Amino acid sequence: MSNRTTFEALLDAGVHFGHLKRKWNPNMAPYIFMERNGIHIIDLHKTMAKIDEAAAAMRQIAKSGKRVLFVATKKQAKEIVAEKIGTTGMPYVTERWPGGMLTNFATIRKAVRKMASIDKLMVDNSWNNISKRERLQITRERAKLEKNLGSISDLNRLPSALFIVDIIKEHIALAEARKLNIPTFAIVDTNSDPTLVDFPIPANDDAAKSISIIIDLMVQAIEDGLAERKMDKAKGASDERPDTAEVSNKETVVEDKTSDE
Repeated sequence: MSNRTTFEALLDAGVHFGHLKRKWNPNMAPYIFMERNGIHIIDLHKTMAKIDEAAAAMRQIAKSGKRVLFVATKKQAKEIVAEKIGTTGMPYVTERWPGGMLTNFATIRKAVRKMASIDKLMVDNSWNNISKRERLQITRERAKLEKNLGSISDLNRLPSALFIVDIIKEHIALAEARKLNIPTFAIVDTNSDPTLVDFPIPANDDAAKSISIIIDLMVQAIEDGLAERKMDKAKGASDERPDTAEVSNKETVVEDKTSDE
Protein backbone atom coordinates (compact mmCIF):
# COMPACT_ATOMS: atom_id res chain seq x y z
CA MET A 1 0.00 0.00 0.00
CA SER A 2 1.24 3.43 -0.86
CA ASN A 3 2.30 5.70 1.98
CA ARG A 4 1.64 8.64 -0.33
CA THR A 5 -2.12 8.29 -0.67
CA THR A 6 -5.05 6.25 0.59
CA PHE A 7 -7.81 4.23 -1.00
CA GLU A 8 -10.31 6.77 0.38
CA ALA A 9 -8.45 9.73 -1.15
CA LEU A 10 -8.52 8.08 -4.58
CA LEU A 11 -12.20 7.24 -4.11
CA ASP A 12 -13.03 10.85 -3.14
CA ALA A 13 -11.21 12.12 -6.24
CA GLY A 14 -13.30 9.84 -8.49
CA VAL A 15 -10.23 7.99 -9.76
CA HIS A 16 -12.31 4.79 -10.03
CA PHE A 17 -14.80 6.06 -12.63
CA GLY A 18 -14.12 4.59 -16.06
CA HIS A 19 -15.91 5.02 -19.38
CA LEU A 20 -19.09 3.42 -20.65
CA LYS A 21 -18.80 -0.35 -21.01
CA ARG A 22 -19.23 -0.16 -24.79
CA LYS A 23 -16.18 2.12 -25.07
CA TRP A 24 -13.82 -0.16 -23.19
CA ASN A 25 -10.49 -1.54 -24.36
CA PRO A 26 -10.31 -5.30 -23.58
CA ASN A 27 -6.66 -4.92 -22.51
CA MET A 28 -7.93 -2.95 -19.50
CA ALA A 29 -9.81 -6.04 -18.21
CA PRO A 30 -7.23 -6.81 -15.43
CA TYR A 31 -7.78 -3.33 -13.96
CA ILE A 32 -11.58 -3.29 -14.02
CA PHE A 33 -13.32 -4.12 -10.74
CA MET A 34 -16.94 -4.19 -11.91
CA GLU A 35 -19.58 -2.56 -14.06
CA ARG A 36 -22.19 -0.25 -12.57
CA ASN A 37 -25.04 1.31 -14.58
CA GLY A 38 -23.20 0.59 -17.82
CA ILE A 39 -19.99 2.26 -16.57
CA HIS A 40 -16.77 0.40 -15.78
CA ILE A 41 -15.35 0.85 -12.29
CA ILE A 42 -11.56 0.72 -11.96
CA ASP A 43 -10.02 -1.47 -9.22
CA LEU A 44 -8.36 1.12 -6.95
CA HIS A 45 -6.17 -1.50 -5.25
CA LYS A 46 -4.55 -2.11 -8.64
CA THR A 47 -4.32 1.67 -9.18
CA MET A 48 -2.48 2.08 -5.87
CA ALA A 49 -0.01 -0.66 -6.75
CA LYS A 50 0.66 0.94 -10.14
CA ILE A 51 1.06 4.40 -8.57
CA ASP A 52 3.72 2.97 -6.22
CA GLU A 53 5.51 1.34 -9.15
CA ALA A 54 5.45 4.53 -11.25
CA ALA A 55 6.48 6.74 -8.30
CA ALA A 56 9.49 4.52 -7.50
CA ALA A 57 10.68 4.71 -11.12
CA MET A 58 10.00 8.46 -11.28
CA ARG A 59 11.99 9.03 -8.08
CA GLN A 60 14.93 7.09 -9.51
CA ILE A 61 14.92 9.13 -12.75
CA ALA A 62 14.94 12.42 -10.80
CA LYS A 63 17.65 11.10 -8.46
CA SER A 64 19.90 10.33 -11.42
CA GLY A 65 19.50 13.90 -12.70
CA LYS A 66 17.46 12.98 -15.78
CA ARG A 67 14.39 14.77 -17.14
CA VAL A 68 10.78 13.60 -17.50
CA LEU A 69 8.62 15.41 -20.07
CA PHE A 70 4.97 15.76 -19.00
CA VAL A 71 2.37 15.87 -21.78
CA ALA A 72 -1.20 17.03 -21.11
CA THR A 73 -2.97 19.15 -23.72
CA LYS A 74 -6.54 18.31 -22.70
CA LYS A 75 -8.52 21.13 -21.09
CA GLN A 76 -8.97 19.45 -17.67
CA ALA A 77 -5.24 18.70 -17.30
CA LYS A 78 -3.44 21.72 -18.81
CA GLU A 79 -3.46 24.06 -15.84
CA ILE A 80 -2.90 21.27 -13.30
CA VAL A 81 0.24 20.06 -15.07
CA ALA A 82 1.61 23.56 -15.81
CA GLU A 83 1.15 24.64 -12.19
CA LYS A 84 2.36 21.50 -10.41
CA ILE A 85 5.14 20.38 -12.75
CA GLY A 86 6.43 23.94 -13.13
CA THR A 87 7.59 23.84 -9.48
CA THR A 88 9.81 20.77 -10.10
CA GLY A 89 11.74 22.26 -13.00
CA MET A 90 10.70 19.38 -15.25
CA PRO A 91 9.65 20.24 -18.85
CA TYR A 92 6.01 19.98 -19.94
CA VAL A 93 3.79 20.41 -22.99
CA THR A 94 0.28 21.72 -22.34
CA GLU A 95 -0.41 23.37 -25.67
CA ARG A 96 -0.56 21.51 -28.99
CA TRP A 97 2.00 18.70 -29.27
CA PRO A 98 4.37 19.80 -32.06
CA GLY A 99 4.58 16.78 -34.38
CA GLY A 100 8.14 15.43 -34.53
CA MET A 101 9.03 16.99 -31.21
CA LEU A 102 10.97 13.87 -30.24
CA THR A 103 11.66 12.23 -33.60
CA ASN A 104 12.80 15.54 -35.11
CA PHE A 105 14.22 17.07 -31.95
CA ALA A 106 16.91 19.09 -33.78
CA THR A 107 14.22 21.18 -35.53
CA ILE A 108 12.50 21.89 -32.21
CA ARG A 109 15.82 22.99 -30.69
CA LYS A 110 16.28 25.32 -33.68
CA ALA A 111 12.91 26.97 -32.90
CA VAL A 112 13.94 27.36 -29.24
CA ARG A 113 17.23 28.98 -30.32
CA LYS A 114 15.23 31.34 -32.53
CA MET A 115 13.28 32.39 -29.46
CA ALA A 116 16.56 33.14 -27.66
CA SER A 117 17.88 35.16 -30.61
CA ILE A 118 14.67 37.26 -30.66
CA ASP A 119 15.19 37.94 -26.94
CA LYS A 120 18.72 39.18 -27.67
CA LEU A 121 17.47 41.37 -30.51
CA MET A 122 14.79 42.94 -28.31
CA VAL A 123 17.36 44.22 -25.80
CA ASP A 124 19.82 45.34 -28.50
CA ASN A 125 20.07 48.97 -29.66
CA SER A 126 19.19 47.93 -33.23
CA TRP A 127 15.67 47.03 -32.01
CA ASN A 128 14.70 50.70 -32.11
CA ASN A 129 15.84 50.98 -35.75
CA ILE A 130 13.34 48.33 -36.88
CA SER A 131 9.99 49.60 -38.16
CA LYS A 132 7.00 49.44 -35.83
CA ARG A 133 5.29 46.88 -38.09
CA GLU A 134 8.31 44.56 -38.12
CA ARG A 135 8.64 44.84 -34.33
CA LEU A 136 5.00 43.81 -33.97
CA GLN A 137 5.53 40.79 -36.25
CA ILE A 138 8.63 39.68 -34.32
CA THR A 139 6.86 40.16 -30.97
CA ARG A 140 3.92 38.05 -32.17
CA GLU A 141 6.28 35.33 -33.40
CA ARG A 142 8.06 35.36 -30.01
CA ALA A 143 4.73 35.04 -28.17
CA LYS A 144 3.71 32.10 -30.36
CA LEU A 145 7.03 30.32 -29.78
CA GLU A 146 6.77 30.99 -26.03
CA LYS A 147 3.26 29.55 -25.89
CA ASN A 148 4.23 26.33 -27.69
CA LEU A 149 7.83 25.85 -26.58
CA GLY A 150 8.43 28.05 -23.54
CA SER A 151 8.04 25.19 -21.06
CA ILE A 152 10.65 23.08 -22.86
CA SER A 153 13.14 25.87 -23.63
CA ASP A 154 15.79 24.36 -21.30
CA LEU A 155 15.36 20.81 -22.61
CA ASN A 156 18.72 20.46 -24.35
CA ARG A 157 18.47 16.76 -25.07
CA LEU A 158 15.74 14.16 -25.46
CA PRO A 159 13.88 13.45 -22.20
CA SER A 160 14.59 10.21 -20.34
CA ALA A 161 10.86 9.49 -19.99
CA LEU A 162 7.40 10.82 -20.86
CA PHE A 163 4.41 11.14 -18.52
CA ILE A 164 1.16 11.35 -20.49
CA VAL A 165 -2.36 12.25 -19.43
CA ASP A 166 -4.73 10.44 -21.85
CA ILE A 167 -2.79 8.32 -24.36
CA ILE A 168 -5.65 8.45 -26.87
CA LYS A 169 -5.51 12.24 -27.11
CA GLU A 170 -1.70 12.24 -27.00
CA HIS A 171 -1.26 9.29 -29.38
CA ILE A 172 1.37 11.15 -31.47
CA ALA A 173 3.54 11.83 -28.41
CA LEU A 174 3.19 8.19 -27.33
CA ALA A 175 4.06 6.90 -30.82
CA GLU A 176 7.18 9.10 -30.99
CA ALA A 177 8.35 7.95 -27.54
CA ARG A 178 7.82 4.29 -28.47
CA LYS A 179 9.70 4.74 -31.74
CA LEU A 180 12.71 6.13 -29.85
CA ASN A 181 12.41 3.60 -26.98
CA ILE A 182 11.81 6.37 -24.44
CA PRO A 183 10.09 4.92 -21.33
CA THR A 184 6.48 6.05 -20.87
CA PHE A 185 4.29 6.69 -17.83
CA ALA A 186 0.59 7.42 -18.33
CA ILE A 187 -2.83 7.72 -16.75
CA VAL A 188 -4.84 5.08 -18.65
CA ASP A 189 -8.64 5.06 -18.59
CA THR A 190 -10.85 2.08 -19.43
CA ASN A 191 -10.96 3.08 -23.12
CA SER A 192 -7.14 3.01 -23.44
CA ASP A 193 -4.63 0.24 -24.18
CA PRO A 194 -2.31 -0.08 -21.14
CA THR A 195 0.01 -2.47 -23.00
CA LEU A 196 1.34 0.51 -25.01
CA VAL A 197 2.75 2.10 -21.83
CA ASP A 198 5.72 1.02 -19.67
CA PHE A 199 4.21 2.35 -16.43
CA PRO A 200 0.40 2.51 -16.83
CA ILE A 201 -1.68 3.97 -13.99
CA PRO A 202 -5.32 2.82 -14.36
CA ALA A 203 -7.42 5.84 -13.47
CA ASN A 204 -10.04 8.34 -14.61
CA ASP A 205 -8.21 10.62 -17.07
CA ASP A 206 -11.13 13.03 -17.54
CA ALA A 207 -11.85 14.39 -14.05
CA ALA A 208 -9.61 17.26 -12.88
CA LYS A 209 -9.58 15.89 -9.29
CA SER A 210 -8.40 12.47 -10.46
CA ILE A 211 -5.66 13.93 -12.67
CA SER A 212 -4.59 16.29 -9.88
CA ILE A 213 -4.15 13.63 -7.20
CA ILE A 214 -1.99 11.46 -9.49
CA ILE A 215 0.13 14.39 -10.70
CA ASP A 216 0.63 15.37 -7.03
CA LEU A 217 2.00 11.90 -6.29
CA MET A 218 4.38 12.06 -9.27
CA VAL A 219 5.56 15.53 -8.16
CA GLN A 220 6.21 14.13 -4.66
CA ALA A 221 8.25 11.28 -6.17
CA ILE A 222 10.30 13.74 -8.27
CA GLU A 223 10.92 15.99 -5.26
CA ASP A 224 12.03 12.98 -3.19
CA GLY A 225 14.42 11.94 -5.95
CA LEU A 226 15.86 15.45 -6.27
CA ALA A 227 16.30 15.66 -2.48
CA GLU A 228 18.12 12.31 -2.45
CA ARG A 229 20.36 13.52 -5.28
CA LYS A 230 21.20 16.67 -3.31
CA MET A 231 22.02 14.60 -0.20
CA ASP A 232 24.23 12.22 -2.18
CA LYS A 233 26.13 15.16 -3.68
CA ALA A 234 26.62 16.73 -0.25
CA LYS A 235 27.77 13.39 1.16
CA GLY A 236 30.16 12.94 -1.76
CA ALA A 237 31.63 16.39 -1.16
CA SER A 238 32.12 15.74 2.56
CA ASP A 239 33.73 12.34 1.85
CA GLU A 240 36.26 14.04 -0.43
CA ARG A 241 37.19 16.55 2.30
CA PRO A 242 40.12 15.21 4.39
CA ASP A 243 39.53 14.59 8.07
CA THR A 244 40.56 17.63 10.20
CA ALA A 245 42.31 15.53 12.86
CA GLU A 246 44.20 13.65 10.16
CA VAL A 247 45.39 16.93 8.59
CA SER A 248 46.62 18.31 11.93
CA ASN A 249 48.47 15.03 12.67
CA LYS A 250 50.20 15.23 9.30
CA GLU A 251 51.15 18.85 9.97
CA THR A 252 52.66 17.85 13.35
CA VAL A 253 54.73 15.10 11.69
CA VAL A 254 55.99 17.58 9.10
CA GLU A 255 56.88 20.09 11.85
CA ASP A 256 58.72 17.38 13.88
CA LYS A 257 60.70 16.33 10.82
CA THR A 258 61.64 19.94 10.13
CA SER A 259 62.81 20.54 13.72
CA ASP A 260 64.88 17.31 13.66
CA GLU A 261 66.66 18.55 10.58
